[in-house]
Amino acid sequence: MRIGDAAAAAGLTPRAVRYYEQQGLVTARRTPSGHRVYDAEDVRRLRAVRELREAGLTVGDVRTFAHLLRTLPPDGVPALIATSSGSGRCAAAEAVARRRLAELDGHIARLSRLRARLAARLGEPDGPAVNVPGAAAAVAGDDGRAVTG
Repeated sequence: MRIGDAAAAAGLTPRAVRYYEQQGLVTARRTPSGHRVYDAEDVRRLRAVRELREAGLTVGDVRTFAHLLRTLPPDGVPALIATSSGSGRCAAAEAVARRRLAELDGHIARLSRLRARLAARLGEPDGPAVNVPGAAAAVAGDDGRAVTG
């Protein structure tokens, strides 16, 4: 399939597909006239790249997974991370995923604290219940003291 069809099937734009090709994350074959041609495996890799990017990984981080993308498990990215983690095939890929999880937990904790402070100022003592890592710290200000309106 041509780049437009592959991009649509992967949930990307043709420009993003070209960029990912430029970055070495996918390799297109070319027709004699120079048009890029992609198959179903290429689309699976592009979807995996999209999912990893949506999870907040940088293109550099995704490059860590590049060799694994060439042998992508049928279940896609979740299986990719589990496979790399479970077999020890790619400690670097697991480290990237764990680092990103820690970053996300930090963002969630900061946002929870901000939300709690704003809710307190609006007179909403608890706000909606949310089960988030670091939520217990959300009732305290940055200095650890209780937030007052």
